[in-house]
Amino acid sequence: MTALLCSLESGILSLTLNRPDKRNALNAELIEALHLALERADLDAGVRVVLLRGAGKDFCAGADLDELLASANLTVSENERAALRLGSLFERMRALPKPVLALVQGRALAGGAGLAAASDLVLAGAGSQIGYPEIQRGFVPAMVMALLRRAAGEKLALDLVLTGRLLSAQEAERAGLVSRVYPDAELESSALELAGQLAGSSGTAIALTKQLFYQMDGVSVPEGIARGAQVNAVARATPDFREAIARFLKR
Repeated sequence: MTALLCSLESGILSLTLNRPDKRNALNAELIEALHLALERADLDAGVRVVLLRGAGKDFCAGADLDELLASANLTVSENERAALRLGSLFERMRALPKPVLALVQGRALAGGAGLAAASDLVLAGAGSQIGYPEIQRGFVPAMVMALLRRAAGEKLALDLVLTGRLLSAQEAERAGLVSRVYPDAELESSALELAGQLAGSSGTAIALTKQLFYQMDGVSVPEGIARGAQVNAVARATPDFREAIARFLKR
């Protein structure tokens, strides 16, 4: 069985985690497939938006436990390299100059919650749950904390990683971990509608907006304004900007 299903239609690259019998748990094969798919998304001008989903009932249950257990016999350096391969996937999702949308149904746990957090927008079904239960397995929610702390407040983030408790979609939305919540029956159609809207927008403007947004992490207000002015100046020189303004003025 192919671990990752890929299809491109109308500018939307759909990536489906395809290990439903394992609740789409992340193993080395699936992580490598995601890296390759994001490389394609970066290089292919026909890709305007990436939509990430899971096959079956759940989005992703986190790390493959069989593979995780086997890793106990590896060296620290070997395990660090493997961990960084997943961590660099999170970085790659944020660095991609095209929006990445996570469509979360069922459960998004541990590394699966990390995949959602690394996405630009998280669209969740009303019956879904998000959490970091690693502590309950004697493990540490390590790399995902870099994303969780940015999305949620310090007290809530620490609560989640120390207790492993799960949040409902509505709680996750209030906590800043989910962008939008839809009825479960409408999740797929709503996600495709939003992805289509983004695919029809200026790719240059979206790329510049996304890049600037993440560059704002940890910078002062004056530095943020200075960087914004630089991007503002670059955006004015793009063909997309000129064409959009010209169309608006002709109304």
